[in-house]
Amino acid sequence: MFTLPQEESRAPATGLGSASTRDSNYGDGLERECSRKPDQKLPDPCDPTAMFSSNSSYLSSRGGIIKWFWDSAEEGYRTYHMDEYDEDKNPSGIINLGTSENKLCFDLLSRRLSQSDMLRVEPSLLQYPDWRGHLFLREEVARFLSFYCKSPVPLKPENVVVLNGCASLFSALATVLCEVGEAFLIPAPYYGAITQHVCLYGNVRLVCVHLDSEVTGLDTRPFQLTVEKLEMALQRAHSEGVKVKGLILINPHNPLGDIYSPGELRDYLEFAKRHELHVMVDEVYMLSVFEKSAAYCSVLSLEGLPDPQRTHVMWATSKDFGMSGLRFGTLYTENRDVATAVASLCRYHGLSGLVQYQMAQLLQDRDWINQVYLPENHARLKAAHTYVTGELRALGIPFLSGGAGFFIWVDLRKYLPEATFKEEMLLWRCFLDNKVLLSCGKTFECKEPGWFRLVFSDKAHRLCLARVLTSPQGCRGSGRCLRANPRQQKPRLPVRARSQGASTGELVIAQ
Repeated sequence: MFTLPQEESRAPATGLGSASTRDSNYGDGLERECSRKPDQKLPDPCDPTAMFSSNSSYLSSRGGIIKWFWDSAEEGYRTYHMDEYDEDKNPSGIINLGTSENKLCFDLLSRRLSQSDMLRVEPSLLQYPDWRGHLFLREEVARFLSFYCKSPVPLKPENVVVLNGCASLFSALATVLCEVGEAFLIPAPYYGAITQHVCLYGNVRLVCVHLDSEVTGLDTRPFQLTVEKLEMALQRAHSEGVKVKGLILINPHNPLGDIYSPGELRDYLEFAKRHELHVMVDEVYMLSVFEKSAAYCSVLSLEGLPDPQRTHVMWATSKDFGMSGLRFGTLYTENRDVATAVASLCRYHGLSGLVQYQMAQLLQDRDWINQVYLPENHARLKAAHTYVTGELRALGIPFLSGGAGFFIWVDLRKYLPEATFKEEMLLWRCFLDNKVLLSCGKTFECKEPGWFRLVFSDKAHRLCLARVLTSPQGCRGSGRCLRANPRQQKPRLPVRARSQGASTGELVIAQ
């Protein structure tokens, strides 16, 4: 993800979001975004012709910008996929701890998806469907969300729209809710690919609500979102002539792993109602809360939404069911106009009838989900998380983790010679050169250089290979490998003078 340089931006202080690109499953795409050259500039998506010319005579200016997004961050992607770790074929390849995928439960999923009830072929499944999704699937989605979101009243199938993933949902909602050049507020750091989702079709901006790691009191936590910060960002955008149409919330949060309390959610929704803002709530990790003490609350569980006509909830199977390659996402909104407009775009983002049938079968199998999949998935996530956080504590590396999602927000600021994003990128490249792929904080619009997202939801032997890290300072020039035989003594990251007051050990484990 790349920030528009201030001297070229129409609205520099709003933190216009930036470009992110795809990963191997076209979803997360963050493992290669730190590879941009430091002086590489981003064209203003709100003025596609300003200071930008396509290098192809075959493309429109819009097509040139779309191609630019693809071309601008290829280093990490190419490097990883040309040297991907494989236990048998390429044991010295790159370990990917940058892409947020759950790789822990393939055995469970493959057995369930291979059962005979998953395969059915009939004429209606091979013909054009209702673009909102087959009714049988929307009914199952409504029942599924009613149960797992703990909705106080049954959710309605007519308020459900089904498409191929949350990326398409972000794109469709941005297009139908905003005019070109309008904006959504989004707390930062945030999952950087959203920038591309809302920009490429809708030409919609993101106005960052910048959060920081400083703890100012006993009742505060690092990177905490408050209504006061939302108000300040909104007023700043208005003063710069940017029209804000909505607010994006990610709960559980990516990359922080934070979980908003019911009171916080209601405060954010009340703020949005006061300013007549739409709220897009991404709940794609709602079933990936593995800490029992981490109480999760869906927006759909709240009694009496402050503004139900402007509240739109997204969920998908890509994270909670480890199916990022299957491409299934769903929108729940009580606003029929919004549902209809998004459904109209589903002719470009729909699912095949066979996949819709499989998804309905999966979502209705409550016994398998509750008794087999979720308990085992949570246990495996917990075990992997415990292992990685234990290693981080042993190395004296601060981190944040809220007991949800697949990632840990790791503080490597003390390993930057200078607190700059250039140094952060050099550290990211150091890890990549030494066969470990992470996602750096700049890809999430973190305003503090030195934070990285580390994905732990992988097989134990891969985590074990990736654990043996030498000093980022030493690897830059020495060629020392960041990995070693797990049986060998583990090198330790040497203690250095810490920048920006970073402490050793764990910063916080959110409740």
